[in-house]
Amino acid sequence: MPKVELREGFYTLLHPRPVVLIVATDPEGKANAMACAWITPVSEEPPILAACLSEESYTRELILKTREFTVNIPTAQLLEAVRVAGAKSGRKVDKIPLMRVTLSPSKAVKPPIIAECVGHIECKMRESVVMGECTVFFADVVAAYADKELLARGLWRLDRAEVLLHVGGNRFAKAQPL
Repeated sequence: MPKVELREGFYTLLHPRPVVLIVATDPEGKANAMACAWITPVSEEPPILAACLSEESYTRELILKTREFTVNIPTAQLLEAVRVAGAKSGRKVDKIPLMRVTLSPSKAVKPPIIAECVGHIECKMRESVVMGECTVFFADVVAAYADKELLARGLWRLDRAEVLLHVGGNRFAKAQPL
């Protein structure tokens, strides 16, 4: 079968990927959310994740200032909220009301969680590294929790959770069990 050259868009070969909503706050406590699919665990002990945010991202700017954020796992029911979070800039508009989500206090960090999401990871920035047009945030996971009825032995029950995947651009899919 013939192959097509994708070096410029190599990352599309690594999709679909789970999409998350990252929430950070400004120094006064005002929350902003963004959609992100470039996020991954990098260590189990200690628990650390890495999130890659564009240099243009307002959320990136907030995390550099406050060094904390939450990672919220949406389901297909939150597709429109994810689209708003990914299409609007928090510098220009308050996205939270447009997303029609509820912010709730987190357990261990100042930025809130999104109550409608099925899972939450609370993070404190360990370090950041500029790579190309992105900043990679390495963050300590200080709390992580999810809706109990959507898990089986610590894994998503994909027949119930409908975890949202980012296919590319403005395209999404639901994870389904095989």
